[in-house]
Amino acid sequence: MPDAPIKVCGIAGSLRSGSYNKALLRAAQGLAPPGMEVRFFDRLEQIPLFDADREAMGEPEAVAALKRAIGEADALLIATPEYNYSIPGVLKNAVDWASRAGGGKSVLAGKPAAIMGASPGMFGTVRAQLALRQALHSTGTFLFPKPEVYVARCEGKFDAAGNLTDEPTRKAVRQLLEALAAWVARFR
Repeated sequence: MPDAPIKVCGIAGSLRSGSYNKALLRAAQGLAPPGMEVRFFDRLEQIPLFDADREAMGEPEAVAALKRAIGEADALLIATPEYNYSIPGVLKNAVDWASRAGGGKSVLAGKPAAIMGASPGMFGTVRAQLALRQALHSTGTFLFPKPEVYVARCEGKFDAAGNLTDEPTRKAVRQLLEALAAWVARFR
């Protein structure tokens, strides 16, 4: 019997419609190896700021949807921009909500995950990815170590329609996804 398809929950840490990180995730959908499906969770703007009092009143629908998307996936693929040497607040907020167990086990605990990021700057989200790794480490997420994908000076690597056209970057994303598939297999 063939292995079941690998379902990957893709999350971009940017709200901007023309986000390079959203475009990077779209590229990942097309570059995924056979048997892998990358699905977007694109509702970060609907998730309220984490507040334990709000949580006690019941989980907001967008938070429940985030947890479902992560829980149904075999792995996470997060594309993060870098804001002021760190991750965007909306992404950290999503991690904070997703880490909450809600009477059971957190959907992040034991979930294989990979990180990539695109930035117009010359460091290509190195610092943001480190900050995200630190936040996810505390949740029990199984972070994929290598290869790392840092897309620096990204404005020249996408066309006007947001398609990833830079072949070395496409190759790096493809290699990340192939390695993520092998990583997920270790946890099955």
